[in-house]
Amino acid sequence: MAAKTERTFIAVKPDGVQRGLIGEIVKRFEQKGFRLVAMKFLQASEDLLKQHYIDLKDRPFYPGLVKYMSSGPVAAMVWEGLNVVKTGRVMLGETNPADSKPGTIRGDFCIEVGSSERADETQSAVTASGGGCCCLGTPSFNSSGRHLYRYTSTDFARTFLNDQNISDAVE
Repeated sequence: MAAKTERTFIAVKPDGVQRGLIGEIVKRFEQKGFRLVAMKFLQASEDLLKQHYIDLKDRPFYPGLVKYMSSGPVAAMVWEGLNVVKTGRVMLGETNPADSKPGTIRGDFCIEVGSSERADETQSAVTASGGGCCCLGTPSFNSSGRHLYRYTSTDFARTFLNDQNISDAVE
């Protein structure tokens, strides 16, 4: 299968922002040869996050996940390059931090977040969301468009959607 130029949505989660990891994450994507097309720093609303994580709404950690993701600002980014969706996912590492290899973003920057003292709903959600993992990436090209549209203004979303053949991405 031939490589193709595409765009993807990557976000630095509240813990990654708080820990000052935005620059390091941007650096890694740039060093890989990807181009940062757009970036927006924002406080995600609970309504947006409920939509973003709609597939997890029946899971016991869902309320805590929404609370965690709304606990601080996120950095929403659009990256462009050859096979950026698949390569970006590899660069991020496994969703479960314990399974992420050194050299991946999660392997290098995830922190242990579980403890017997903090086994509350929010802590379970942090762990379930890749706990202390600082970033998220979309699993497919079309989901990139949907996530970006939710996280950003229409003008910012057009940056992603421009010249992309993904009319269903913002449904």
